[in-house]
Amino acid sequence: MEHHFRTPAFTLGIEEELMILDGETLDLVNAIESMLEPAATGEIKPELMESVLEVSTAPCANMPEASAQLRALRGQVIQSARQRNLAIGSAGTHPFARWENQRIVARPRYRDLISALRFVARQELIFGVHVHVGLDDPEKAIHVANGMRVHIPLLLALSANSPFWRDDSTGLASTRTPIFRAFPRVGMPPTYRDWADYEQRIEFMVRSRVIEDYTYLWYDVRPHPNFGTVEVRVMDSQTHVEHTVGLAALVQALVREFAIHFEEGGQLASYPFEMLDENKWLAARHGLEGELVDLPHSDRVATRALARRMLDRMREHAQDLGSESGLEAVEDLLERGNGAARQLVVYEANRDLREVMAEIVAATEV
Repeated sequence: MEHHFRTPAFTLGIEEELMILDGETLDLVNAIESMLEPAATGEIKPELMESVLEVSTAPCANMPEASAQLRALRGQVIQSARQRNLAIGSAGTHPFARWENQRIVARPRYRDLISALRFVARQELIFGVHVHVGLDDPEKAIHVANGMRVHIPLLLALSANSPFWRDDSTGLASTRTPIFRAFPRVGMPPTYRDWADYEQRIEFMVRSRVIEDYTYLWYDVRPHPNFGTVEVRVMDSQTHVEHTVGLAALVQALVREFAIHFEEGGQLASYPFEMLDENKWLAARHGLEGELVDLPHSDRVATRALARRMLDRMREHAQDLGSESGLEAVEDLLERGNGAARQLVVYEANRDLREVMAEIVAATEV
């Protein structure tokens, strides 16, 4: 398998899936084709549904560069939407939209996806943020992807931003998580022994014609050979752009920690898959307000305490990467609550989901 794990280590790329909305009603609008235009840096792209817009930075040398690109991209699409009497919002789900009203983008990949997955793909009206961190060695990428699995629940708890679905307060911090779980080849990934094992297993699936290539594996973390990155995909889209940047800085620091661990000959701890997956469920259900199992022990520990421990450990890595200022936004999530908690505060005032959506749109501004 061809790969590009030769780039300078720890480059940073960010992808955000955003909502295209009617400027007055704040309903989703099938308007992606009118929004596609060149960007000075990065890209503006379609996703599965015509009401979803993706912005993605180019590979960036550091967090300040990625932050500047992402803010410019958000600013561009917001301005472009205004000129069309539209608006842009960012959260893990739209609080009252119906997937039945969304059109599928006229692209072969997405039409084929609907043909293959039917209802499972049609109801995937969700919005996520993906973070790519560059690595310079394929074996290192496998080690990092394997190691990141233990931190997936904490990243989800910090980013949870989808407490509403189809006019309903679901009781979940991340409703996006169980909706996406209906897809095949998602969630907590398997572990791979090494790069050769990864190649062999992907090639087996391709020969079996169950996938066209590795990009049809939508796991929470995965190697991305074509980009030469490890990609973390578990997080809900963030309403405040600084939270997206902060979570990206945290992911970058975690990748560096595991990369150094690999270079020093470290061996990863082995955790039961079912407990990693259970922690992810607890994070989707409770966000930062609950408890997670402190692996490898069986103790239940406050999620905030575990996240605080992780954040404090990452500060030195972030300093070395020039990304420490980005972690201030993660501090804000810990102190003031994640996006789900903030949406619920707005909702409890008047039980008005359009008011929630208006607050999302206002806070999406850069």
